[in-house]
Amino acid sequence: MAVTEGARILVASNRGPVSYTVEESGALVARRGGGGLVSGLSAIGPDADAVWVCAALSEGDREAVRRTGGALDTADTGGQRVRMLGIDPGVYADAYNGVANSVLWFVHHMLYQTPLEPAFGREFRRQWASYEAYNQAFAKALAEEAAQGAAVLVQDYHLALTPRMLRGLRPDLRIGHFSHTPWAPPEYFGLLPDDIAAQLLGGILGADRAAFLTRRWADAFTDCCHAVLGPGIPSGERVGVHGLGADAEFLRERAHRPDVDEWLAVLREQIGSAPDGTPRRTIVRVDRTELSKNIVRGLLAYEELLRSRPEWRERVVHVAFAYPSRQDLAVYRAYTAEVRRVAEEINSRYGTPDWTPVELHVKDDFARSLAAYRMADVALVNPIRDGMNLVAKEVPVVSDEGCALVLSREAGAHEELGEDAVTVNPYDVVGTAAALHEALSMPAPERAERSKALAARATALPPGQWFLDQLAALEA
Repeated sequence: MAVTEGARILVASNRGPVSYTVEESGALVARRGGGGLVSGLSAIGPDADAVWVCAALSEGDREAVRRTGGALDTADTGGQRVRMLGIDPGVYADAYNGVANSVLWFVHHMLYQTPLEPAFGREFRRQWASYEAYNQAFAKALAEEAAQGAAVLVQDYHLALTPRMLRGLRPDLRIGHFSHTPWAPPEYFGLLPDDIAAQLLGGILGADRAAFLTRRWADAFTDCCHAVLGPGIPSGERVGVHGLGADAEFLRERAHRPDVDEWLAVLREQIGSAPDGTPRRTIVRVDRTELSKNIVRGLLAYEELLRSRPEWRERVVHVAFAYPSRQDLAVYRAYTAEVRRVAEEINSRYGTPDWTPVELHVKDDFARSLAAYRMADVALVNPIRDGMNLVAKEVPVVSDEGCALVLSREAGAHEELGEDAVTVNPYDVVGTAAALHEALSMPAPERAERSKALAARATALPPGQWFLDQLAALEA
């Protein structure tokens, strides 16, 4: 495919930087998103010849595609050129929910209850065909949008097949694939049908370079390639690591705006004071209700703390923000309900007229989350498995007085932050309760010193540098 015009830098991801809703009047309303990719793209400057290719996720998005042909108005996107793909809703649902979120996510986070699942039958094969079609739509759009020799950064497990497909259409391009999740070890990756496992690995190896958040995940990918495709595949220089840090400048500025100050006052009033008049301590967690985030075991560990260490009763509050995620999947709805049930049970068992042990909030509010970050004495981040976990990095950056971090050894962030965190086995409820006690009992000077060290490590690789490093690696 000979191309003389097109973008020099391209990003491909399932979710783009903007989403749309349709008002009753028929008017389209755009809402800009955030995250590492948005911050990263901004690092290349407003005059960069770049385009972002993404999928229409909602009916509002699909209406925007119908009205614009997919080339979105830059007034809606903050000046960023965006091509949104109007993929058939049935194909999208199969690819996104049927394969990406119900299979690939479960494999990489090792979430299956293997006596019963997975069972890869005809329905999975039908959905896999949609996953292929979804990836092909991205490859075709990228091929159309890219200038000769352009750099293309393909993002995450949704688009594992895109690099190989794009390579077939445009061998001139420099292609990178970045995985934001963990990567399963060979013995777990082997749950997938052999041909599907080979197709996924081969899809990513269609890129010039495959990159991961930590060395552990990169090594697991290489091990899977050796186990499935044979020794020596891939060569070492084709696999890289780019840790993603917190955006300190943005977080610190945003955390001191008036709406955050207002939420801080509200939360402090809700938490109140201990019987002796001193402010209650806070254990803060902020997560989506992803199965991998381990919220229920975190609540059970807090309950164990109250049971085994009665001196903390009425002196501490667990501020738990558990924002519903993927509620179109029954297993996620059930998990969200279980989070609510366990929190209510703790409050019923231990609460008093003047003390609510768990302050559970399920409605997403970024300003309120930042307020909780600021007031945290302890941050609880105990995922079963996580590619990185930016909450572990954000709380020490924003904390007013310094916080202790209780961190799962299965979070990618542990590779960078483990030295100054209190490490836990995410399955060990009693051990996590002991870690919470240790963190709550930590002397203020030690807590402040550790928090400062955590913040320094957490911000060493901000999103802009993370993005530019990937581009530089493709050009090397």
